[in-house]
Amino acid sequence: MTMSDTRAVVALRYEVRAAAEAWVLPEIHVPESRPHDLLLRYLVLLLEAWAARSCLDAIVTRNLAVRWYEDDPRVGIDPDVALVEPAPPNAAQLSSLCSWKPGHTVPRLAIEVVSKNHPYKDYKDIHEKYAASGIGELWVLDPELVGPRSLGGPVAIQQWVVRDGALERMHFGAGPFFSEAIDAWLWADPIRITDDRAGEHVWLTHEEAERAEKEAERAEKEAERAEKEAERAEKEAERAAKEAERAEKEAERAARQAAEARLAELERRLSELESNRR
Repeated sequence: MTMSDTRAVVALRYEVRAAAEAWVLPEIHVPESRPHDLLLRYLVLLLEAWAARSCLDAIVTRNLAVRWYEDDPRVGIDPDVALVEPAPPNAAQLSSLCSWKPGHTVPRLAIEVVSKNHPYKDYKDIHEKYAASGIGELWVLDPELVGPRSLGGPVAIQQWVVRDGALERMHFGAGPFFSEAIDAWLWADPIRITDDRAGEHVWLTHEEAERAEKEAERAEKEAERAEKEAERAEKEAERAAKEAERAEKEAERAARQAAEARLAELERRLSELESNRR
C-alpha cells in the first residue's frame, strides 16, 4: 500500500459569496469542438427520449442562460445541457431561464463537458456558480481526460448533488454512479446511461430506439420465415416419407403378384404333367 492510499480523505463544506462581476454571462460565443458538440447533442437526445418515455413536462436545453438575480440579470450560467422540469411557459420561444419569473424553475439537472480550451473552469469553481443558482444536480464530464492534475484531475465524471441545502460533490472518478435526477446510472468510456447498476439496460435516443425496433421486427420476420421454411421442409419430408412408404408398398404388392403368378404357372405346369401321365 502506498502512502497516498493511507492518507485521509478530506471533505470540505464552505459558503461562497456571490461574485457578481465574475459571474456575468459573456456576450461572445465560445466555439466547441466536434467531439464536444456530438457528445452534448447525444446527451440531449437521450434525455429527451427519457422525458418522453416518462411522460414528463420537461425540456432539455443546450447553452440556455440560467439567471437567478432579478436585480442583476446579467449574472448567470449557461449549462452545456440542462433538464428543466416543469417546462417554463412558451418554452419554444425561451431566450433565458430566470428563476424569479412565474413558471421558471432552475434546472433539475445540468451537464458540463470539459473543453480542451478551457479545462480549468470545470474543475475549479464552476460548481460555485451552480450552487448559487439552486441547481438540483450537476454533472461535469471529462471523457477525453483533459482536466488539470493540479486540481485533482483528470477524472471522467464529477457529480454534484444538493444535500441539506448545500451542493456537495458525491462522485469524482470513472463511474458508474447513480443519478437521483434521472433515476439511472451514468457510465464513462463511453458515456452512456443505463437503468440498472449492471449496465445491461442502456438508454437509447428516439432514433436508436426506432432502429432497434425495426431490427427486432426484421429479426422477428426472419424468424417467422425460418419457422415457415422449417414447417415446409418438415411437410416435404413427411410427403417424401409417405411417397417412400407408398413406393415400398407398391414394390411389395408387385413382388407378391409376381410370386403369385410364378406359383400359378408352376401349378398349371404340374397340372399338365399329371394330365399327360394319365
